Amino acid sequence: MLGKGCFARLPELLEQREKATSLSGSVLVIDHFFQGKNILDLSFLSSADLVIWADTTHEPTTDYVDELADKVKASLPRPSAIVGIGGGSALDIAKAISVLLTNPGKSAEYQGWDLVKNPPVYKIGIPTIAGTGAEFTRTAVLTGPVKKLGINSDYSVYEQVILDADLLKTVPHEQFVYTAMDCFVHNCESLLGMQNDAMTIAMAQKSSDMIKEVFLGEMDHEKLLIASSMGGLAIANSNVGICHPFSYGLGYVLGLHHAFAICVAFNQLGEYYPEVETFKKILHKNNIVLPKIITDGITSEQLDHMAELTLMNEKPLSNAFGPDWRNVFGKDRVIELLKRM
Repeated sequence: MLGKGCFARLPELLEQREKATSLSGSVLVIDHFFQGKNILDLSFLSSADLVIWADTTHEPTTDYVDELADKVKASLPRPSAIVGIGGGSALDIAKAISVLLTNPGKSAEYQGWDLVKNPPVYKIGIPTIAGTGAEFTRTAVLTGPVKKLGINSDYSVYEQVILDADLLKTVPHEQFVYTAMDCFVHNCESLLGMQNDAMTIAMAQKSSDMIKEVFLGEMDHEKLLIASSMGGLAIANSNVGICHPFSYGLGYVLGLHHAFAICVAFNQLGEYYPEVETFKKILHKNNIVLPKIITDGITSEQLDHMAELTLMNEKPLSNAFGPDWRNVFGKDRVIELLKRM
């Protein structure tokens, strides 16, 4: 569903689900940013519904997701639907909970590709920021005990998405730009990767064109939501490349939020992605100055750990370089690039 104000259609969708499933009550996973603020109209909720205010101060961990899933199981083990409302973290948390309600064990057991066996609870995604693509991708990215990796599964995909441009008005400027650039990077990685096709190329190219129109021309929130959606669909049907593995290492070791880590990494990858020059123009036009993250305060052990975490992402790096990627993108090269970031 697309259009300003279409968030108001949510009660209708939830009512349809309850009639179709004969189940009562939904779980709403909402970014804690909205708690206590008169931004979202939740007056339609009943005593049968459960609201979880997801703490997105830090990127979601497997332990935190397990804790929330246990809370849902104790209060509403068979909801008719799960609704994710917020940025990428809130949307990913809702995806992960939907999986854990129908699959045994802990979330860390499902970090990887196609490990989920049972269909999850029906879910509706409502992004309140544009760029993560989480509303359309097949991954729920979580930080586990030893790695940052997604629950990558067709079962992670939202069955219904509501795109309401009115919900983007509350996003702080820098976060707004960083998150949109996450989508821009998705497109670059998809277009230059080896696991795309004519459809994903078309979507990624159009998404990139729309992002340039918005950030180098006139701001249009609805156009940006569409660009994010197309970029999410493109990357969901291809794969990321070099930049995202770096962001996982930066995020895990240094605690950087994903979109910011993406920008820090992409800024130094011009020899692999020509569109880094356009990216820099967008940052300049929007008065964004990226700080240097890797300083003298970063130990060699931390650098080594970030490099190891980067190189754990075999599928993205294979997409970027081909099956023999280890021969052209080794640990020394990764550390060299990290030092520039």
